[in-house]
Amino acid sequence: MATERGGALPRVVILGAGFGGLSAAKALRNAPCDVVVIDRRNYHLFQPLLYQVATAALSPAEIASPIRSILSRQKNARVLMARVTGVDAQRKLVNLERGRDEPFDYLIVATGARHAYFGHDDWAKSAPGLKKIEDATDIRRRILLAFERAETTDDADERKALLTFVVIGGGATGVEMAGAIAEVAHWALADEFRVIDPTQARVILVEAGPRLLPAFPADLAEHARKALEKLGVEVHLGRAVEHCDDNGIVYGGERLAARTIVWGAGVQASPAAKWLDVDKDRAGRVVVAKDLTAPGHAEIFVVGDTAAVLDGKGQPVPGIAPAAKQMGAYAARVIFARLAGSEPPGPFRYRHAGSLATIGRSAAIADFGWLKVTGWLAWWLWGIAHIYFLIDFRSRFIVAMQWFWSYLTFRRGARLITGTEADV
Repeated sequence: MATERGGALPRVVILGAGFGGLSAAKALRNAPCDVVVIDRRNYHLFQPLLYQVATAALSPAEIASPIRSILSRQKNARVLMARVTGVDAQRKLVNLERGRDEPFDYLIVATGARHAYFGHDDWAKSAPGLKKIEDATDIRRRILLAFERAETTDDADERKALLTFVVIGGGATGVEMAGAIAEVAHWALADEFRVIDPTQARVILVEAGPRLLPAFPADLAEHARKALEKLGVEVHLGRAVEHCDDNGIVYGGERLAARTIVWGAGVQASPAAKWLDVDKDRAGRVVVAKDLTAPGHAEIFVVGDTAAVLDGKGQPVPGIAPAAKQMGAYAARVIFARLAGSEPPGPFRYRHAGSLATIGRSAAIADFGWLKVTGWLAWWLWGIAHIYFLIDFRSRFIVAMQWFWSYLTFRRGARLITGTEADV
């Protein structure tokens, strides 16, 4: 099909190589078009397992794969490693760093989300979130260094602060992170130090709301709270963090000394709404039409965490991998139909298979709507689902073996302190 670009095939540009972007690219493999995937990194990252990198259970390469390798056999796909700075919707150009523009006939925006500090962006230095590999390795360094420094200090108050770990936010990320830190302290490091006792470390989960895991039914959230407390995690509900710095936090009017703080309290969408100059919701997500197009731009689709979409019950579609994959594949089907001159599919409908969250070893919750599962069975279901969603066979095999070894030995093999702050 010719276009105004001189008879070339129509060009579909995809911004972001997460689950939504890659699903769209793969679904267009047989379409009569050129596909250009643009990402500022050269790898696809499985974000749900980042916390396992942060707590030394997995290495970064085990949850990431090069984008070029993933799409190497797709002849109509091209990969560009570049940072997007804006979109000129009228001229159909994607603005890239260094003044370069990339033309498009169709655009799929799948640029994901980033941390939200609710107006306190200065807290980011002291309380890193978990969205990138760099975040995970930074948090891993902070956690492991805290134990090492506690072993060498003679100051009792400093040792207590070093062995206090705070996780802010009671969503899935916060719950999984708090449970994993507790496992590191109580099992993985239990007998490896001579001055300190890692099992005496305090892990504190702070949530401003009345309960954990608001996306789950109340009974499953309560089960998760009890499971965390059984692991030794102190769960503090209904207490918002008022201040955060390198020395600790202030919450509920009280000061808590802690040298390691992890942020898991909120996310906001990428600046896609600003690029496109369209309406957005409170989280910065583009309020899309029923076919996932941006308002007033039939050739621009927005998917994944960047899009505000409602399900059949009028509830927001969750920001999880299955939802992003479904949106990406749907956008590709609409484009494919337009290119072929056939009837496009009906409005996007999200199919929710279930929600899962892990608390720790043999402890998890699963909500399938018609069935609720807890304990070791939910933990195995969680593990199988996450291995399935990893992008390639090699990653699935390695992660499965790592988890099996950790389950048998209680050890975590990726306990490397790297980076410029490694000197104790």
